[in-house]
Amino acid sequence: MTDPSSLPYRPCAGVMLINADGQVFVGQRLDSVLEAWQMPQGGINPGEDSLAAAYRELWEETGVKRELVELVASAPDELFYDLPDDLVAKVWNGKWRGQRQRWFLFRFLGTDGDVNIQTAEPEFRAWRWAASEDLPELIVPFKRDLYKQLLSIFAEHLA
Repeated sequence: MTDPSSLPYRPCAGVMLINADGQVFVGQRLDSVLEAWQMPQGGINPGEDSLAAAYRELWEETGVKRELVELVASAPDELFYDLPDDLVAKVWNGKWRGQRQRWFLFRFLGTDGDVNIQTAEPEFRAWRWAASEDLPELIVPFKRDLYKQLLSIFAEHLA
């Protein structure tokens, strides 16, 4: 087996989507048996910038159109997480050790009816709005530190 520390990080964009009440969109992944929830995120395509990837991933995972969100803030630096060693070979065909992510905070201008997780390639089985302070407990353990960092980075916008 390849030593995970020798593998690169997958470039990714992530979206923290907040509604008018300051709650955060979370989805429950289809491919997980865990009761884990996460915010929309996904890979950055070659030649694509991270903001464009964030808008695309939001659309692909939630059905929320670009015109229904406004950019509030972006994390100044990439954030990283490592997969647990037992998942490295199973996820992304063993090509990546984890992800390096550019995160964006968007304000949702639509209504709950504008959210449709039954997209062309669904990622979530369910979705809901959650209090921002609950995010670290909703996510899989190996991403908790990253979510705590996000809460600190976007804290002034989450009051």
